[in-house]
Amino acid sequence: MSKHLLLTALADINESLRSRWFIIYTLIFGGIVVALFITGLTESRIMGFTGLSRTLVTYLQITMAILPIFVLLTTVRSVAGDREAGIFEYLLSLPIGLASWYWGKILGRFAVVFLPVFLAMMLAVVWGALKGAEIPWGQVIIYTAMLLVLAWCFLGMGMLISSLARSSDVAQGAAFLTWLVLLLFLDLILLGIMISNGSSSETVVLIALVNPMQVFRTGAMMLFDPQLVLLGPSAWVILDTFGRTGFLIWSLVYPAALGTFCAWLGFVVFKRGDLP
Repeated sequence: MSKHLLLTALADINESLRSRWFIIYTLIFGGIVVALFITGLTESRIMGFTGLSRTLVTYLQITMAILPIFVLLTTVRSVAGDREAGIFEYLLSLPIGLASWYWGKILGRFAVVFLPVFLAMMLAVVWGALKGAEIPWGQVIIYTAMLLVLAWCFLGMGMLISSLARSSDVAQGAAFLTWLVLLLFLDLILLGIMISNGSSSETVVLIALVNPMQVFRTGAMMLFDPQLVLLGPSAWVILDTFGRTGFLIWSLVYPAALGTFCAWLGFVVFKRGDLP
């Protein structure tokens, strides 16, 4: 099984490297880092924070908006697209188990969506080091872990949507709708309205902690702004409930667990579905 899983992962990587979306995907994140260099953030220092810290947190805030939709739209075609193309018929004729194919496809796609984002961030670190900036290695490690769990979370959600959808068009529509709903549930829209209308603090915390995009955004912001001043009144609820360390742990554990659960549920649906 491990051999077939690895071969499936490598096949998915090779297929992705030849596709146009991967080139665009890589150029976008590389372009973001270059744009941040041009603005001079790496060479500045404000409120005791080095420019590299500001560059990293800006990069992660931008990544939070772009990475999920890219991962969802490219991943949902994995199962739904192969179903439409009739690849399952060829698959069933080979000595490859469904589990090896499914999880191998996930591993291959994860490598493809995570490495460009990670390498772009490492490019920022190298550039900052060449400019003589102090490298905040603690933040770099935590940011890397956050990028990893964010990619894994939406990869798992994408595979679940792909397993449920019967066509690529339906899968892509559902993926975009999922991203849009999560985007609308960010603090600046929903949480601000709830607080202004006098909703209970427990409800506000629940909404904030269910949305993986909000969890990721708040965790990334907390490393640069420990008091979460930019979040306004909702910051007090989060800090009083979890504390800084507790929320950082939650921002890593919850998206990873959600992605794993969605991937597993997608496999259950895929295995029980009607294959051609």
